[in-house]
Amino acid sequence: MSLLTVGSVAFDAIETPFGKTDKIIGGAGTYIALASSFYNIEQNIISVVGEDFPQEMLNQLKSRDVNLDGLQIIKGEKTFFWSGKYHNAMNSRDTLVTELNVLEHFDPIIPANYQGVDYLMLGNLSPQVQRQVIERLDVRPKLVAMDTMNFWMDIALEDLKLTISMVDLLIINDEEARQLSGEYSLVKASKVIRAMGPKFLIIKKGEHGALLFYNDNIFNAPALPLEDVFDPTGAGDTFAGGFMGYIASTNDISFDNMKRAIINGSALASFCVEKFGTERLTTITKNDLNERILQFVTLTNFDMKHSAA
Repeated sequence: MSLLTVGSVAFDAIETPFGKTDKIIGGAGTYIALASSFYNIEQNIISVVGEDFPQEMLNQLKSRDVNLDGLQIIKGEKTFFWSGKYHNAMNSRDTLVTELNVLEHFDPIIPANYQGVDYLMLGNLSPQVQRQVIERLDVRPKLVAMDTMNFWMDIALEDLKLTISMVDLLIINDEEARQLSGEYSLVKASKVIRAMGPKFLIIKKGEHGALLFYNDNIFNAPALPLEDVFDPTGAGDTFAGGFMGYIASTNDISFDNMKRAIINGSALASFCVEKFGTERLTTITKNDLNERILQFVTLTNFDMKHSAA
């Protein structure tokens, strides 16, 4: 099975209570591709970088069998750069610098050998770019998943809603779900959002896990309690990559299999936050991942021997 990831490959500079970095590798597309590389699937990416992006990182993606035919390298221009500072609770941050650079006029070109992909993950980009990718695919994938953020709700809401109407699965966090729906209750919010088009909805709740909605079914996945969270920057994208990697590897989009996919995504995200940037994702093994998935199973597994009187 094949997965096409569309998202930024970028530079970040991050400050948290645990320290700060200079420019490091980041971007939604990078995290999604690294996470989904733990699964035995054909991987393709569409993105854009400037001439300043290091060949070493491109080689690392290639070594993980990520097809870079759809990665544009624009000579004489710079790669997208974002800098942010996290507060003590690590659940809020301030954006210090945003330099769109090559992303400002990004035209997502789909190579001929990408046509016919089985699954599509649209990382956080402008709704117009996300929609262009869907429209330029000759055959609709089995599952089209999409991430977005409140920035697009603030400046391009109608454009965003149009793109949302074209996808099967939307992945957003609780704050974004409330803003998009106008409802505080996440159950009510899920109904409003799914009425916009997506059959499936995942609402991420950070350290409190994630919710999956489909028809009248709800699955509440836990988050693994961690001693230290160094950098939550790529956790959501890592979650999406693990989720879609698992779905593509099993070729099963049932609600029950999505539950398993959420646990895979959550396990990978729990690794991601343990170090700055992509560092942790590049050092763990499939064995490490399987052991952490078992931790999630143990966390929620119990026997109910007696019912209420």
